[in-house]
Amino acid sequence: MNQTQQAITTLISQVETSVIGQSDVVRALVIGLLTQGHVLLEGLPGTAKTRSVKSLADNLQTSFGRIQFTPDLLPSDVTGTEVYQELNGKPQLHFQAGPIFNSIILADEINRAPAKVQAALLEAMAERTITVGDKTHVLPELFMVLATQNPVEQEGTYPLPEAQMDRFIMKVSVDYPDDDAELDIIRLVRSEETHSKLTAEPDIEKKNINTSIQLDPSIVMQARSELTMVEISEISERYIVALVMATRKPERYSASSLSRWIEVGASPRASISLDKCARAYAWLQARNYVEPDDIRAMAHAVLGHRITLSYDALADGITQQQVIDELLDYVVIG
Repeated sequence: MNQTQQAITTLISQVETSVIGQSDVVRALVIGLLTQGHVLLEGLPGTAKTRSVKSLADNLQTSFGRIQFTPDLLPSDVTGTEVYQELNGKPQLHFQAGPIFNSIILADEINRAPAKVQAALLEAMAERTITVGDKTHVLPELFMVLATQNPVEQEGTYPLPEAQMDRFIMKVSVDYPDDDAELDIIRLVRSEETHSKLTAEPDIEKKNINTSIQLDPSIVMQARSELTMVEISEISERYIVALVMATRKPERYSASSLSRWIEVGASPRASISLDKCARAYAWLQARNYVEPDDIRAMAHAVLGHRITLSYDALADGITQQQVIDELLDYVVIG
């Protein structure tokens, strides 16, 4: 394991100390960071979605912006707008940048905003630019949207359009913690309250209070360059293609239920994303080559949200994760 890998591993460990029982979520966020992708976190309220994103941002030496999505939010509240001002007695329009111009963006409860606001975010995610009026503004080199949403069946939510869902390199389901993790969460919050009280006291000696070391963005850029050196065999490449093609032509696997469950398969972005994430996963394991198990480990997060379920699947209560399970069972490696 080289120094860059050690630094990223330390970043994961530091975030995990603040987010109990969600190691898979933390790993997904870091993989999204390494692959220059955007990540969608879906789960019920109180499952540490927002906390996970804020903890990642706190451990990076970069700017952080939070956008709380609400039904009355306007596109300009996200992108920024041109404001009128006078300079040396001459009127002119000056662009006032919105929160989207930070490096790490928390789009909290993204499915509570109407379509126009979600569309405003789409250009930033796809092109890493923002167009206001007749001018195009470039976003930071280290730019990542980490969005959270509650399940769409809850009241007052707007399902994300397929085009925007496809822009997320991964969608991660965040579950409730188990018994031991719940106990650790109680103790963690209690210790944070004590820590906050100590730091608020001016006469308290602060030298023994632990503070996390923030990671320089140059380390992330170095890690991204190293990902390009991770090798992937033709067998693994063909396995990625076979998994994606199985979502488009499920009739090839007549013994499975795929053709009955899948209405629309995954786009070519799924193949690209699965290749990137598998290489990042292998790199985090201190390997410079991809194994089929790396692809299988990332399949649920990369492919699930890109599949449109059929009416039969919805009627039977089949989830996208169950479809991917079936996919992995029937698609042969090699």
